[in-house]
Amino acid sequence: MNPFLPGWEYIPDVEPRVFGDRLYIYGSHDRFGGQGYCENEYVVWSAPLSDLTEWRMSPHRYFLEDDPNNTDKTQKGFAPDVVQGPDGRYYLYYCLSGTRQVSVAVSDSPDGPFTYLDLIREMDGTPYGGRPGSVFAFDPGILQDDDGTQWLYLGSAPVGDWRKRLEPTGMLIDGGYCVRMRDMLTVEGETKLVLPGPCVAEGTGFEQHAFFEAISPRKIGGRYYLLYSSVLSHELCWAASDRPDGGFRFGGTVVSIGDVGLSPEPLNYLGNTHGGMVQINGQWYVFYHRQTNLCQFARQCCAEPVHFDAEGNILQSPLTSGGLEGVLPADGPHEARTACHLSSYKGTCAYSSRQPQPQMEDCHPYFTQSGSDRELLGDQHIARLSDGAWACFRWYAFTGAESSITLWARGAFEGTVQVSLARGGDPVASVPVHPSADWQPFSGELSVPAGQHALYLTWQGTGHGDLTAFVIN
Repeated sequence: MNPFLPGWEYIPDVEPRVFGDRLYIYGSHDRFGGQGYCENEYVVWSAPLSDLTEWRMSPHRYFLEDDPNNTDKTQKGFAPDVVQGPDGRYYLYYCLSGTRQVSVAVSDSPDGPFTYLDLIREMDGTPYGGRPGSVFAFDPGILQDDDGTQWLYLGSAPVGDWRKRLEPTGMLIDGGYCVRMRDMLTVEGETKLVLPGPCVAEGTGFEQHAFFEAISPRKIGGRYYLLYSSVLSHELCWAASDRPDGGFRFGGTVVSIGDVGLSPEPLNYLGNTHGGMVQINGQWYVFYHRQTNLCQFARQCCAEPVHFDAEGNILQSPLTSGGLEGVLPADGPHEARTACHLSSYKGTCAYSSRQPQPQMEDCHPYFTQSGSDRELLGDQHIARLSDGAWACFRWYAFTGAESSITLWARGAFEGTVQVSLARGGDPVASVPVHPSADWQPFSGELSVPAGQHALYLTWQGTGHGDLTAFVIN
């Protein structure tokens, strides 16, 4: 399902990696109820390649207080990457929120525990990045080429007040950069611009989707692909080249958390996203994160299948509820948090990086949970559903024998939930819902023909309600 981790877990900035017979995801770690990005320690989740529903969390955590560059012990860990070195060990690359160098930790296992090793350094021992004339080190990504060469990608293209604050530092802040690595800790050669930011994108083909942050490099079929977050923030884009250190041309959008590009209007609430791609059992997937809790500080990772055309171009992946599982069986229970589209009657909007959100009218529904951060019994659900609000769940395989749908809801809502197979389509079920302080089942008859269908749930009535799950029988 999407999100594929438990509802109480908030892992954004995901880099997926296959080691042995397991898929590992490495990312930042947000806190439910947090006031900023990445307030929790690094954790590792993994699943067997044979069953991508069996996720487990490693017992080992990497606390940023263990990094000696975190001198005041308050810095957060931004988007990391992990690769296996020639010595068989696993190297964790990350940047602290208050420094502009790249830290490295190492482990004998992809699960950890990771131990701080050093900063990435230049040939003369100088820490790489964070000084005049050097790159603004941010969101490192590592590419291991077929000949054993490693390439480090990093950088950001700040805009507005953030750019004004950084311009006096003399650091390179106009896009994404690449440098060859001599070994796991040392770079050599020239740092090259590979993805232009908005200030230098004119005439490059990147104008409408200039680089902002978060390079994730991959080599596929002999070509070099870079995924990145564009200045539009809500999308991951791709660029491709025949060499790793330049010549990249803009390709298009891989995924948008509002399906922008596949729809004339955003179909979900927008904010930033970040992720990477991985091949699993012959199928490529893109990993990304979405927003919850009316802010950008409680992000959750999702995944979608990726498809290429005959020329090697990546096609934009639509958002789904199935994610890594694909089409889901209609029969049985389904969590409300798996909605891939969510909107008020007024449409959607974009969350800012500020809390609280004064521009968020109370007509807007949102994903949230009960309980506190990392409380394992916290029930993530859709809150504040009101008249005209709707949620889409796709795709389900119906047999044609299903005859009822039961919604588990609560709140002060009085009215009906119309269930249809298309937005604004004729209802295939109409479920009366009444006020209740606790979760209660509300049922209605359902008639859906056999086949693969999406479900749209539209609320019609007065007041506000919450939805935690629905059951089809």
